[in-house]
Amino acid sequence: MLDVALIFKNRSANLDRLREYGFKEDDGRYIFVDELDELGFSFSITVSDDSDIDVKVYDDLGEEYVPIKLDMPTGDFVAKVKLDVEDRLRKISDACFDNNVFKLKQSQRLLEYVRINYSVYPEFLWEKFDNNAVLRRKDTQKWFVLICRISRQKLGIDCDKDVEIIDVRGVPEEIEGLVDGIRYFPGYHMNKKHWYTICLDESVSDEELFGRIDKSFELAKK
Repeated sequence: MLDVALIFKNRSANLDRLREYGFKEDDGRYIFVDELDELGFSFSITVSDDSDIDVKVYDDLGEEYVPIKLDMPTGDFVAKVKLDVEDRLRKISDACFDNNVFKLKQSQRLLEYVRINYSVYPEFLWEKFDNNAVLRRKDTQKWFVLICRISRQKLGIDCDKDVEIIDVRGVPEEIEGLVDGIRYFPGYHMNKKHWYTICLDESVSDEELFGRIDKSFELAKK
């Protein structure tokens, strides 16, 4: 089943970016129509001012293609159409919607870096922990980043203010020499032998941060 709500979870529409992307305004709604690759199929997405989102897929005869909305087993063709639509919607979500969870500027730059370089988007996997997300490789499905918002006290810092952090992969020998309790911390809720934590508060430069994300991405290859 096509889960539109999950794709746009924790996001709100940026009307200026909707217009730039090609959405047409119509009586308070913003509408975008595009072709799909499958047999002349197309889809439309309608966004209202309150970020209410409606998505429809049409077959080559112009009839709404209902199978992708059904919560039941489907064949390969339906699955392929669904994946194509999901990919288009994620691109629209990233290009035209503001992330309401991770607000720090370095968090936003990190997510943009991963999107541009790896075409990977945050996945919110836990309903009860909707400020936690993972980034994972498409080929191995292994995580290379966990991003979340926690109290600094959970890192052993004498401060009760929240901070956005990432856990990234590393090799044990590197982690042992890296963790200092100031810029790098033991992996939060992860195996501390293979993961470590970075605060996204500018304490580590973007250049160094992105380099460590690249290394984590490579370590998730195996």
